[in-house]
Amino acid sequence: MTSPGTPPRLAVVFDFGSASPMGILASARGLAEVVFLCDRERPHVRSLYPELRELAPVCDITGATDEEILSRPECAHLTGIVTFSESQLNRTAALAERRDLPFLSVPTAAAMTDKFTQRRLLAEAGVQHTACRVVRDLTELGPALDAVGLPAVLKPRSGSASARTCTVHDLDEARTRLRAFTDPAVGGSPAEFVVEQLLAGDPSAAGTAWADYVSVESVTAYGVIRHIEVTGKFPLAPPLRETGYVVPATLDPAWHTRVLALTTAALTALGVRHGVTHTEVKLTPDGPRIIEVNGRLGGYVADLVRRARGFDLVRAALAVALGRPYEPPKALYRRHAFQYFLTPPMEAVTLRRLGGIDELGRVPGIQAVEVVAQPGAVLDWRHGTLAYVGIVHGSAPDHRGVRRLVDLVGRTLHIEYERRPDSDETGPS
Repeated sequence: MTSPGTPPRLAVVFDFGSASPMGILASARGLAEVVFLCDRERPHVRSLYPELRELAPVCDITGATDEEILSRPECAHLTGIVTFSESQLNRTAALAERRDLPFLSVPTAAAMTDKFTQRRLLAEAGVQHTACRVVRDLTELGPALDAVGLPAVLKPRSGSASARTCTVHDLDEARTRLRAFTDPAVGGSPAEFVVEQLLAGDPSAAGTAWADYVSVESVTAYGVIRHIEVTGKFPLAPPLRETGYVVPATLDPAWHTRVLALTTAALTALGVRHGVTHTEVKLTPDGPRIIEVNGRLGGYVADLVRRARGFDLVRAALAVALGRPYEPPKALYRRHAFQYFLTPPMEAVTLRRLGGIDELGRVPGIQAVEVVAQPGAVLDWRHGTLAYVGIVHGSAPDHRGVRRLVDLVGRTLHIEYERRPDSDETGPS
């Protein structure tokens, strides 16, 4: 217990994820004292560890068991625990269970991080059957594809950001992709994969200028599910890489209602009682279908919802972790906010030039142009969504204005890449 006047202590199991340390601390102001639990064996944590120690209390959990972590002085009198990182969901759930703190249960966290288990549970609950098979090596590809059908989606059994994810149209292509994803000799890494049924989209559902899928951002406390936002998407880049988001989405009321009903059913089937979730939903000719459910705040979404509606999803996640009530926002949009990723083509291997940044930044409606790769940077499409070279942040009064600004990005920036030898040698994006 905390003494009167002392803010509750909230542990954040930190790693690469959907909220930065400064963002977490800003959202926690007046709500809780944050202590970051840091495993320095994680590369992202190791790089930020000195900075974190200057920002807030830090508990070094490197090599520690769950029991040892919770016995540390920094973890005394915890009122809540949360993570914004996919890689730390299972660990956070285990720690929460030991202290009886509100978070995903251990079985629910396991389902959120295991795409095969999640598919099985959704099917058993009658929510949705999507053919899915586990692939551990090349010999299992053929039988798996026979069971699932072609074309199919090949992706890691556990993973995020569309990394090492693609469509496959025949067995030879699937073998080539799996080798590239798993063979260390060509930059891959061993892992279990799944092949699953490719969900066909309905281009008319969100509009032909937009992607045929959305995501639903939900906050659940004590089993009460509240859907905060439906996030729209820009069309995917090959093979299955996200290129950006817009809030609000372009769905009509009928699609909106069906998407939320399906999301509620999926969260209930997976046993979600506490936490913020990010559910990706395909818009198909037969109605909405679950792509996957993620047991944490979606990447980039908090910024969009804050700019569009003034609601702080990070703070909502912290409040739920503390067992606190929170006030769901009214569906009032101050503007249409977007993030557009500067995504290289699949064949790009090196960034040669990135020009026009200052010019684009002077365009009304463009709030920021975030450059994440400098000329000479090595590029690899297998990193999925995170293979972008920059992010354009902007807003407009309506969706037409958003499309106008995104079209202007392509005309204003000058991007050149070195490409694989089996493609054009050089050229713009």
